[in-house]
Amino acid sequence: MSLFQNIFIIAILIAGAGFLSLTEIALAGARKVKLKILAEAGDERAQKVLDLQAQSADFFAASQIGLNAVAILGGILGEAAFRPYIVNFVSRFYDGPWMQSIGFALSFTLVTSLFILFADLMPKRMAMIAPEKIAVLVINPIQIFIKVCKPLAWVINAIANLLFRLFKVNTIRDDNITFADISAVMDAGAQAGVLQKQEHHFIENVFELEERNVPSSMTTRENVVFFTLKESEASIRQKLAEYPYSKFVVCSTNIDEVIGYIDAKDILVRILNNQSLLQLNENTIRNVLTIPDTLTLSELLDRFRSTKEKFAVVINEYALVVGVITLSDIMITVMGDWVTPIEADLQIIKRDNNSWLIDGSTPIEDIKHALDIAEMPDDENYETIAGFMMYKLRKIPRPADAVIFDAYKFEVVDVDHFKIDQLLVTRLLDKPPEVDDAPESTES
Repeated sequence: MSLFQNIFIIAILIAGAGFLSLTEIALAGARKVKLKILAEAGDERAQKVLDLQAQSADFFAASQIGLNAVAILGGILGEAAFRPYIVNFVSRFYDGPWMQSIGFALSFTLVTSLFILFADLMPKRMAMIAPEKIAVLVINPIQIFIKVCKPLAWVINAIANLLFRLFKVNTIRDDNITFADISAVMDAGAQAGVLQKQEHHFIENVFELEERNVPSSMTTRENVVFFTLKESEASIRQKLAEYPYSKFVVCSTNIDEVIGYIDAKDILVRILNNQSLLQLNENTIRNVLTIPDTLTLSELLDRFRSTKEKFAVVINEYALVVGVITLSDIMITVMGDWVTPIEADLQIIKRDNNSWLIDGSTPIEDIKHALDIAEMPDDENYETIAGFMMYKLRKIPRPADAVIFDAYKFEVVDVDHFKIDQLLVTRLLDKPPEVDDAPESTES
């Protein structure tokens, strides 16, 4: 054959190998989520791609048969086609015993470079740009190719399966989607501008409902406003005026003897109707939902939905009341700073770019967001920043006690009856790495 004919055949072989390389990467890299969207929109080719991904052994066997056959054939033809011309060219400068070897090496390098560039590198890079789109376009011709290679592919797959079983290799693809996968997609969407900042924030918080326990969002015991059965009318009116709550717990004599709750609007109706408030009774007291403090916020949402309630009393393992929580508290956890009013008594007050005043009862998840900390140490042992300090110091904290963790210094500023009221958190700009996670203690 002439040089032109050889070049034409090699070009066809390169195109065939490029098509197989393009197809292999596209079908392997096509994301199932996007393919399912296309299939639900009525694209039958997308469903064929999904089916092929589920049973990919025949495709990969056929692809490797085609690629290797084309590569071998291309090497044989290319070396025979180019070698005489290269030897003739080299003879102008060198006419020695190594001339044939040099011609072989140069022709082999030329053919190999052409296959690497046009049959491997470029098609694979193109396939990575839009794998789903390309997979849908090539699925019909590749299915014909698979049928052609079916007999030989069956033999190769049988040998491969035997070897897999012999060495106990699991060949089942794990398609489970984890939170990390979804989080990565959300981050990519935010960076690409598909998700706005607040949308990204909301979605992250929704997923955190499964990890955050009720105490992280509840109103703590010391801040619960409650009525007793013998509460005077003047006291009830004063609490209604002082605390803008819609529901109040009703107890027998103390907060651990919960009877139910009363809705503020029921009391206001009685006031508007000039009825006496001297005694709270079963006509105004409603049954209250009581939940353990071990529930996650996600589980509490399910409980609220099933009971049609929006208010619950939280108790611990000793049946002592530790706080109350409402549906609004959960929604504030999801919406975060976008719905939290700007007040003087915010739990986290940013003083400057490197320091914060933080309330001791601030949930540890809020600390992570505010300080951009990925993980707190052993955070299953505490719920708040005060709990973190007690866990790390291994004692009841006093003012000026401090803990250094992850480039931040957490210092106790105020303690009230053994309860940490406020901390000062400072970013350490020049902190040596060896002092990470090291507690400091100042006795007073």
